[in-house]
Amino acid sequence: MPVPLHTTGKASFDDIYHRPDPREYYARMRELNYRIPELAKPFFQQQIKELRAAGVEHPTVLDIGCSYGVNAALLRFDTTMSELADHYGDSADADRHTLVARDQARLADCEGLPGVRLVGMDVSHDAVSYAHAAGLLHDIVHADLEAAEPTEAQRRTLASVDLVISTGCIGYVTEKTLGRLVAANPDRRPWMAHFVLRMFGFDDIAAQLAELGYRTVRAPGLFEQRRFASDAERTQVLNTLAANGIDATGCETDGWLYANLYLSRPIDDHEAEQ
Repeated sequence: MPVPLHTTGKASFDDIYHRPDPREYYARMRELNYRIPELAKPFFQQQIKELRAAGVEHPTVLDIGCSYGVNAALLRFDTTMSELADHYGDSADADRHTLVARDQARLADCEGLPGVRLVGMDVSHDAVSYAHAAGLLHDIVHADLEAAEPTEAQRRTLASVDLVISTGCIGYVTEKTLGRLVAANPDRRPWMAHFVLRMFGFDDIAAQLAELGYRTVRAPGLFEQRRFASDAERTQVLNTLAANGIDATGCETDGWLYANLYLSRPIDDHEAEQ
């Protein structure tokens, strides 16, 4: 069956985010060699390490567009995307309760990220609910901050965040969401690390963050996200890149979506004086 295109021009996988467990998600992503969360993992680990060096002993990390807790699973199980696909793919006859219990037991045996509190935010209630029930996420925010301000309870959760990460939601999520995240606690501006598809860019968000007291840098290198889901998606993405003046030769022309990494941190008082 043809994969529909989202209004952004990307393939739409909305159907797999509304399942009671992640089995279909990982099966579909394996077909497309989805790898950006695994490539992002060491960069997130480095951000956490630097936060601790800056005095945040037990950081809280917010994953925007967390779906079934993919980044949390990679970090806390200290595993790979392929292994996670095997982990859930070997459970065809299991029910949701069994999968949740198995993930809980695995976390008890191999907690790979002690001392870090992981919060996930997503518009899919099914996805974040599974990740929370399984213990992958310590807390969740089921919200669409593009459409509305956070509730008071959600604001309290967001106000505790030290690091905001994402591996594919920018494009659906804009400066509106990130502005509302920062506003959750004017006295506690979190660091940010976003992997952003080249077809979307980050200029508008970086400008908004600059107004909020941030400095943004683009890290060296390009990062493969996944293979194109269809010829239609490939054509649409290549057209978008060309319209934005981005040379896709040797990257998207070879059949992969590519992302940049943008790191944003608040400008401290010393930097502000310079």
